[in-house]
Amino acid sequence: MTAVIEINDDLIKETMQLSQIQNPQEVVRLALVELLRKLKKKELAALRGAIDWDGDLNAMRTTVDE
Repeated sequence: MTAVIEINDDLIKETMQLSQIQNPQEVVRLALVELLRKLKKKELAALRGAIDWDGDLNAMRTTVDE
């Protein structure tokens, strides 16, 4: 997808400088990836306690070498 957007030049320049990222497109891409990761993490945290699960984690974590 191609989009034309206006972004504060100082914000982009400072981000590029601190992150060592060489182009503004990569800064924006990484910012979107990080925002999406944060939102998904928040969404998962909201599910805590909402799902009934009955199982044995210790048994699931045990591997059998044959």
